[in-house]
Amino acid sequence: MVARRTKEEALATRNRLLDSAELLFQAQGVSQTSLQQIAQQAGATRGAIYWHFKDKADLFNAMMERVILPLEATPQSGAAAGNDDPLVEIEEGMVHALTLMTTDPQVRRVFDVATHKVEYTHDMASVQQRHLDARNACVVDFEKALRLAARRAHVKLPVPGHVAAQGMHALISGLIQNWLLDPEAFDLVPTGRRTFRVYLAGLGFERPESGAVAANEAETVVA
Repeated sequence: MVARRTKEEALATRNRLLDSAELLFQAQGVSQTSLQQIAQQAGATRGAIYWHFKDKADLFNAMMERVILPLEATPQSGAAAGNDDPLVEIEEGMVHALTLMTTDPQVRRVFDVATHKVEYTHDMASVQQRHLDARNACVVDFEKALRLAARRAHVKLPVPGHVAAQGMHALISGLIQNWLLDPEAFDLVPTGRRTFRVYLAGLGFERPESGAVAANEAETVVA
């Protein structure tokens, strides 16, 4: 029982440190936040930080791993599973990702830190690599979906598959980042769905809207 209590206390301290890091990173920026400040905010010692984390980059990555960020939350394209329309699954995954941003404060906070509040200095090289790995995995998944959908629809992509996939990732990522700068500027989810379909139309895909979706979006625009 003593060992279990000690383990639970250590986990609680770790989570307090991560909670404090989230708040301070968002308020001050990563480079302007010291480990000592994080320890004080959490009511812990600097030694407690080094017990749980190797350095600031290790702490930052642990903070990131507590949530599934929007572009990491999109499901697999369905290419391997033989989905009848892989673009439908990508679209619904995107909508789920955008919905996470608008409904989950922690996801929104961590994404804001990861995109607007971190500098990729030498000490944060592992953080940059994590960002690149996540982006590359997402782009690969998008490319598989686009190529499979193009074969099935007998569409010739106007640009190479990897270029189209990079553009799709930039579209979604850019929407989220701009929405974070001013959440009142536009409604993220319906705007994301519409621009996604316009992008697919530019690649040669026809994306007929269901009556329910079209009616819902029309209602949103009128409102």
